[in-house]
Amino acid sequence: MYDNLEPMLTHDFPFDPRYGYNEDDLRAITPPAVPQGFAEFWQRTYEQALAKPTRPTVRQISSSNPDIEVYELEYDGVDGFRVGGWMTKPVGQEPTRGVVMGHGYGGRDAPDLIIPGPACAAVFPCARGFNRSARENLPANAPEHVTYGIDSPETYIHRYCVSDIFSATSALLELAPQTAGCVDYLGVSFGGGIGAMAIAWERRFRRAFLGVPSFGHHDLRLRMQCAGSGESVRQMHQHNPEIRKTLAMFDSAVSAQFCKVPTMVACALFDPAVPPPGQFAVYNSLAGEKLLCVLQAAHFSWADEQEEGANVLKRQNTWFAR
Repeated sequence: MYDNLEPMLTHDFPFDPRYGYNEDDLRAITPPAVPQGFAEFWQRTYEQALAKPTRPTVRQISSSNPDIEVYELEYDGVDGFRVGGWMTKPVGQEPTRGVVMGHGYGGRDAPDLIIPGPACAAVFPCARGFNRSARENLPANAPEHVTYGIDSPETYIHRYCVSDIFSATSALLELAPQTAGCVDYLGVSFGGGIGAMAIAWERRFRRAFLGVPSFGHHDLRLRMQCAGSGESVRQMHQHNPEIRKTLAMFDSAVSAQFCKVPTMVACALFDPAVPPPGQFAVYNSLAGEKLLCVLQAAHFSWADEQEEGANVLKRQNTWFAR
C-alpha cells in the first residue's frame, strides 16, 4: 500500500511527507515518556475549568438548513475569557445526544450542519484568537498562535484551548441538560490534537473522533520539517530548547495514554502539515477502546480524496451510533 502511493501523490515539498515511514513502521511507534507532574497538571486544569461557571448565552441566527436551528454562542472560560462559537440543534427536537466539535488551525467561520452520528445538540467553540474568539492581543494565524505563551505550561495558549473544551462541555450541558451521559467529541488536525488532550481528562465524554491529530510525540515532531504549525515550533526550539519543557506537557500522544474514552482515529500515511508519525503515536498510545481508520493522505489534494472522505464519514456514523 505504501509503495503504491508514490505515483499518485507527486508533490513539490522540500521534504518527504511520509518521512520514510511505511504503515507497519507507523503502527509500531511506541508512546512517548510521561513527564513528571503531567497528570497532576492536567487534573488541576480540568478541576479549575469545572469550578468556573460558564454563563452561556445563545442568540438564534439564520440557518441555511431548514431542519437545523443555529445560534451564536458565548460562554466564560476558566479565566473569564468570553469564548465565542455556535450551537446547533434539530428543529422541533430536544435531542438526547450532545457534541462538542473542535476545528482545524485555520479556525472556523460557521458551524458544521452535517454531524456524524444520531441527531444532536452541538457546540462549536472557536479557539482563542480565531473567528468569534478573536482578540486584538491574540494571534489569529497558526504559526504565531502555536508558540503564544510557550515559555511556561501555565501561560501556553494550548492550555487555555484545552480548558475551553472542558468549559464548552459544561456550557452544552447547561443549555441542553438532556444530553448528559451522551456527549461526544469530534476534532480534526488542531482540533484532533487539542481534543486528545481534552478527552484524556473529560469524564463527561461518551465517544470521540480524532482526525489526523496534531501535537503528537514532540520528540519526533521536533526533528521533522513540515508545512504546518509544527514548523514554527521546530524552528523556535532550535534557538530556544527550553520550550521543550512546555511541549512535554502538551503532547497529545502522552495525553492519549490517560484516555479511556472509546476513540476512533483517522491517521494519514502522507501528510505535509501534520507528520504521520505523530498522528499514529496518538492512536498507538490510546489506553481505552479504539478504532483506526488509515487515510492515504491528509492536508493534500489527490484524486481519491472525496471517496476516502465519504468512507470516513460512513465509519463515523457507525462509530457514534453504538
